[in-house]
Amino acid sequence: MLAILFCIILLVLLVSWAKVNPFLAFLIVSIAAGLLLGIPFTKVTNAVQKGIGDILGQLVIIIVLGAMLGKLVAVSGAAQKIAETLVKAFGEKYIQWALVAAGFVIGIPLFYGIGFVLMVPLIFSVVYKYKLPAVYIGLPMLASLSVTHGFLPPHPSPTALVTMFNASMPVTFMYGFMIAVPSIIIAGPLFAKTLKNIKSEPLATFRAEELPEDKLPGTFNSFFTALLPVILLMVTAAIANLPMQNPTLLKLNAFFGDPPIVMLIALIVGTYTLGIKQGHNMSSLTSSYTDAIKDIALVLLIIGGSGAFKEVLTISGVSDQIATQLQQNLHLHPLVLGWLIAAIIRISLGSATVAGLTAAGIVAPLVLHGDVNPNLMVLSIGAGSLVLSHVNDSGFWLFKEYFNLSIKDTFRSWSVMETLVAFIGLGGVLIINAFI
Repeated sequence: MLAILFCIILLVLLVSWAKVNPFLAFLIVSIAAGLLLGIPFTKVTNAVQKGIGDILGQLVIIIVLGAMLGKLVAVSGAAQKIAETLVKAFGEKYIQWALVAAGFVIGIPLFYGIGFVLMVPLIFSVVYKYKLPAVYIGLPMLASLSVTHGFLPPHPSPTALVTMFNASMPVTFMYGFMIAVPSIIIAGPLFAKTLKNIKSEPLATFRAEELPEDKLPGTFNSFFTALLPVILLMVTAAIANLPMQNPTLLKLNAFFGDPPIVMLIALIVGTYTLGIKQGHNMSSLTSSYTDAIKDIALVLLIIGGSGAFKEVLTISGVSDQIATQLQQNLHLHPLVLGWLIAAIIRISLGSATVAGLTAAGIVAPLVLHGDVNPNLMVLSIGAGSLVLSHVNDSGFWLFKEYFNLSIKDTFRSWSVMETLVAFIGLGGVLIINAFI
């Protein structure tokens, strides 16, 4: 226990104080943990390599294809079209709710950083057009992005946790959707009502030019392509639960419902519907896909590093001991325990992805031994990994700088919103757990 405590503190110091790249920090800590826990010298590097290979082997296809699809949705104008359609449908009176819906729809295929940079100019255009308070209008939409980032596949952390815990991607998405909706409503529009008096003059630098109407894809095309991964996952999950089962149909359904196949189909369809059909050539599309891979390269490395740390804990046997001792000494439900560990690491390190993946390595034995529903543990850790975003989180500074706020007002708005999402998420997980 002391060895692991030392390693976690070392990880925190390397990332937050020494500003070491999280992937390098994970490598250093994984090797140190292996040596401290008595793994033979000759086997430590093998464990690190196996851990990286095992987790990336299952995830790299999903995450890379998801990043490509998200980039396509952004550069094609589909995200702009979705937002404009929702604003028109809701009307000026309910424009805040329109942006929330847009953030949720767009946030499913887009990775958080891409979604933030993409949606903020849209928020500012609405703020300037209708003369509305920027934080009051913008925070609910960003709450949608944050919730999808923490709760819903194909985002990196929940996708990785699904793999680690042998959970079901469709079931996790369904439970995550049930929790996401109330989390967004409470931490978004309802909480934002208390922030109307925060003064914010968004920097003109961040106001991006919108594509002209004649360059945008159609409404159906935009919604359908952006949500195609979700549609495919839902359809295959429904077919798998049909009362009349045909062996051949089940095999085909399992193939087409496999997340890498789902993402590949969605990207192929999107390449035509939002790319070729809209007049883009393959050269420009390939360039966008290359940029997308650059955007998530560090995320992949961080996930790989967390896999190395998890493998070292598993091989040493200490992971089982830690999970048992924490459960016995703290007397907490495993879902609460997973949330708490993720929350502590999130507050210490700042990164939601690192917090979720590190916590997963510690509580994995509780899940794999059948002590808790794996789909709900994914969501519990995901919720804990969002709590109290502050000065060591890049999202905190993005929000502060884009909205041109003081540190105090950023804490009052952004940090509180993230914390509300975390606690509401935990409550939703416990409620679902009580009925299944």
